[in-house]
Amino acid sequence: MPGTNLTREEAKTRSTLLDVATYDIEIDLTAGDERFGTRTVLSFSCSAAGATTFADFVEADISQITLNGHPLDPADVYADDRITLDDLQTDNELVVVATCPYSHSGEGLHRFVDPVDDRVYLYTQFEVPDARRVFTTFEQPDLKATFAFSITAPTGWEVVSNSEAKTQDTGDGVSVWSFERTQRMSTYITAIIAGEYDVVRDSYRGAYGEIPLGLLVRKSLLEHLDADEIFEVTKQGFAFFEGAFEMGYPFGKYDQAFVPEYNMGAMENAGAVTFRDEYVFRSRQTRSAYEGRANTILHEMAHMWFGDLVTMRWWDDLWLNESFAEWAASHASAKATKYVESWTAFANARKGWAYRQDQLPSTHPIAADNYDLHAVEANFDGITYAKGASTLKQLVAWVGEDDFLAGLRTYFDKYAYGNTELADLLAELEAASGRDLSAWSTEWLQTSGVNTLRARLETDDAGAFTSFVVEQSAIKAFPTLRRHRIAIGLYDRDAGALVRRQRVETDIEGAETVIDELVGATRPDLVLLNDDDLTYAKIRLDERSLATLVDGIASVTESLPRALCWGAAWDMTRDAEMSATVFADLVLGGVATESELTAVGTLLGQGRNAVALYAAPDHRDALRARWEQGLRELVGAAEPGSDHQLALVRAYAAAAHSDEAAAYLRGLLDASITLDGLSVDIDLRWTFVTSLARQGVFTEDDIDAELSRDATIAGQEHAAGARAIQPSPAAKEAAWDAVVVRDDLANETQRSIAEAFQVSGQGDMLEPFVDRYLQTAETVMEKGVWRASVILQTLFPRANPAQATLDRVDAWLAETQADAATKRYVLEGRDDLARALRAQARDS
Repeated sequence: MPGTNLTREEAKTRSTLLDVATYDIEIDLTAGDERFGTRTVLSFSCSAAGATTFADFVEADISQITLNGHPLDPADVYADDRITLDDLQTDNELVVVATCPYSHSGEGLHRFVDPVDDRVYLYTQFEVPDARRVFTTFEQPDLKATFAFSITAPTGWEVVSNSEAKTQDTGDGVSVWSFERTQRMSTYITAIIAGEYDVVRDSYRGAYGEIPLGLLVRKSLLEHLDADEIFEVTKQGFAFFEGAFEMGYPFGKYDQAFVPEYNMGAMENAGAVTFRDEYVFRSRQTRSAYEGRANTILHEMAHMWFGDLVTMRWWDDLWLNESFAEWAASHASAKATKYVESWTAFANARKGWAYRQDQLPSTHPIAADNYDLHAVEANFDGITYAKGASTLKQLVAWVGEDDFLAGLRTYFDKYAYGNTELADLLAELEAASGRDLSAWSTEWLQTSGVNTLRARLETDDAGAFTSFVVEQSAIKAFPTLRRHRIAIGLYDRDAGALVRRQRVETDIEGAETVIDELVGATRPDLVLLNDDDLTYAKIRLDERSLATLVDGIASVTESLPRALCWGAAWDMTRDAEMSATVFADLVLGGVATESELTAVGTLLGQGRNAVALYAAPDHRDALRARWEQGLRELVGAAEPGSDHQLALVRAYAAAAHSDEAAAYLRGLLDASITLDGLSVDIDLRWTFVTSLARQGVFTEDDIDAELSRDATIAGQEHAAGARAIQPSPAAKEAAWDAVVVRDDLANETQRSIAEAFQVSGQGDMLEPFVDRYLQTAETVMEKGVWRASVILQTLFPRANPAQATLDRVDAWLAETQADAATKRYVLEGRDDLARALRAQARDS
């Protein structure tokens, strides 16, 4: 088994054998621009004297290994990123001295030089298995230990880790930061953040004492940091979670660092959370962006208890870690912040992610079988996060919020600083609620796929229901019919609004459930299954209800039922039960009055995809023109300065294809055209530049001129994407070379290029790359999991659906010897391609 992988069985064997006590880690950040020095002293006990095991260390140039005072020759014991440890004693000390390369892929210790001012910024990203790129480890979550870091760095830098530090100036412009020994924690949540960061400090004072707070940001972004807003959400989160869990924050201080070229949204390092620094908004954003950032802040904070304090024994329970944080973030947002409609935002965006993922051929149970690290890394998906959170939301409703929180409190107290499995949590929830959760666990966590609910209705001549049945279905591959707790809402038109007249909450089980409570009720204009979004299931609208929505979805007065209606319409479009043309018209008719801004962004993206991918070829041009013109009219009618105006302008730029649209965007860019209330700031300028580049209107010189206005790393990434999106064979060849062939570009620049490669309408230029993609897929995992996943997902030939492309992909899948992770990504692209072709047939 390669050292960069680790099986569950290997981890189990090692954890049975070892008990890790302490890590003492010295990191030297003054050793040059390419490598850093690292020294690890690892103390651990062994239950079987004389046994053999291994420690993990990736891509290290090791100069010294000492085990229990005896030197070992690295040439003899270090191979395949593992250090073999023979003849262990009851108590052991391992000392390893080495240098390691700085990362430019966002894995391990990432080094970034800001092009604005040449300042240096470093940070670590260790989840899932990358602490071993920085120091010698036993890299698995159940071998917890305490950590004492000592960091040597240039005097004047900010250096942050999981605990507080004392600093000593050693002269010659060098200082040493000695960090207090941490509580017991897993290797993957340790952290080092160092460089010329600016820091803003505050504190939270609550019932359990004071928590020092810090925000770290690059100096070139400091002017954009809205510290007051971020601290407000942070303090609201601590007040809510400490109250709900009846336990103080367990890790002392709390730093939040906004770091460059970050692969993730954020990471829950104990007391030292990292966020991608796009969360420091340098241009105007809609409310949904701030709501999304608040949700991420609360998500990572929830992990301090669930994940960091109490940690999964192995990655099989990754879903529980992420699903809990996902649920807790929306719950806390709704209860403790100004974002009171957070569950509507969840329904509009995150839950849709889960539904899509759950219908792919790579779907898996929520409690996935993560048999090795490669399987873990592929399962950071919509099922692990959003489907799991939806299921937990249902569980909370079933056992009751009070009993759910009571079970959590016992769980945190009982297993603090330890490791658990799902059964441990369920036992505490069962004890608190008195409910048997074994059947729920089997039904919801150990099966795959999403159920579909639809109403079968019969009425008499007066329009009253004589029969109301909820039908539940599942696909043949995943036939489980689950128990659901749902609400059914009956909505009538009233003075131009669709208002709920009646609500019935009931249990659904099996293929058919008769709803006797609704017999005799007058049939409404809209029947909404799963009203209030209590369960995880797709819903279908009966013919009359669908007609009501197409007539005027904006007349649904409440945001959550409206979100469910939008979701049902999009599901029906993706499943080829509603035409792309009808869906695009539905969005144009309702998006301008949609009050929930997450929904606005989601709908505009779905409408764009419907036009580009799902419209029948014989009338795609006509629909594309109608979509573009409809958005232009909505831009003109939008309230000046409103979030809707900004969202619609962005969508118009993404839709622009006509000469008229290009001229309008040029005018907005050079200020020869102005739109009342619209500030064309730096990020909106790049939106226009990218659109004009996609249309072939802007040249390399135009892009260079814009880059001269914005020479930041964000500007460089935007420019790279704008070059890649141009409709020319040369641009596509250069983009392919940058992403697939070259190794000298940083991760985020490569991703910006990759995401601009596949463009609807550029089929002729992209056709030669279909076979090149499939050839590359055979060996792409050699480039590393993160880079390979970007290539496999973004370069898949899905933007210009054709049966011939589908046939070539199918032939490759039938013959390939590629690894399981690669085939998973290709299968997902293949599913998108086949779905688009079915939707086109429906639209025709």
